[in-house]
Amino acid sequence: MFGIAIHGGAGTLPRADMTPQLEQRYRDGLAAAIELGATLLAAGGSSLDAVTRAVASLEDNPCFNAGRGAVFTLDGRNELDAAIMDGASLAAGAVCGVGHVKNPVELARAVMEHSDHVMLAGAGAEDFALARGFTLMPRSYFHTPERWRQLERIRGGEAGLSALTISHVGTVGAVARDLHGNLAAATSTGGMTGKRYNRIGDTPIIGAGTYADNRSCAVSATGHGEIFIRNAVAHDISARMRYAGQSLAEAVRTVVIDELPKMGGEGGVIAIDRDGGISLEFNSEGMFRASQRAGAAAQIAIYR
Repeated sequence: MFGIAIHGGAGTLPRADMTPQLEQRYRDGLAAAIELGATLLAAGGSSLDAVTRAVASLEDNPCFNAGRGAVFTLDGRNELDAAIMDGASLAAGAVCGVGHVKNPVELARAVMEHSDHVMLAGAGAEDFALARGFTLMPRSYFHTPERWRQLERIRGGEAGLSALTISHVGTVGAVARDLHGNLAAATSTGGMTGKRYNRIGDTPIIGAGTYADNRSCAVSATGHGEIFIRNAVAHDISARMRYAGQSLAEAVRTVVIDELPKMGGEGGVIAIDRDGGISLEFNSEGMFRASQRAGAAAQIAIYR
């Protein structure tokens, strides 16, 4: 039995702002990513390969706030973060604050597999990318008109707007269980529109936005990163399963629906357990998401 779930961010566009054409673009992007991961898993591929491939597909799609569609910092740059974790070995890799890497999830995996470290940042991460044969992209590759317009709205001080409210489509991620029973999680993001000071969110922090452990589950989170860091959301879900005996659905719901709102934490998670059970939970208006298990069709959704 294999299973895979992906997300394209929580805190989606309000229904009133979602045109049929735009919704179809998001659904097409989610469908393409889930198909890549599920096809690989069905052929006996690893959960690590599946989450890498699915997240890279979302990074390449300018609809999503990761890779090519990343939001801009206040000074008009893109700073990308990503992480990946292997549930079998608890090996993990992460990068943060990179500005020229086409697929940060692939660089995070290279950090995990080809270095003695877990997280590399900024120029050092890009030096490592060059050493591993990655081709760095010009900043123009990441420039999309919609993300630039969002930045201009923030810069203009539009009433009621903030980095949280305008970054409608946030982090992307994937979790998977392969036919060998191994779990993996991967997450990638451009962060918050208008962020400053090289701000880093929960995505590349193992245990906050990304976590995988064959003894419990694999988790990828999306939402208000500062709150997710303070609550160690991804690891908390795993710990509730391991130490408190909660089911995946119970652990996920307790964290996302009961705990996060107490601190003003909006967002959601996707998670899969060692038996292939999948949970997709969010406390925002919606979350771009898809899931698929062996022998079943992919399920794609945006709102509740």
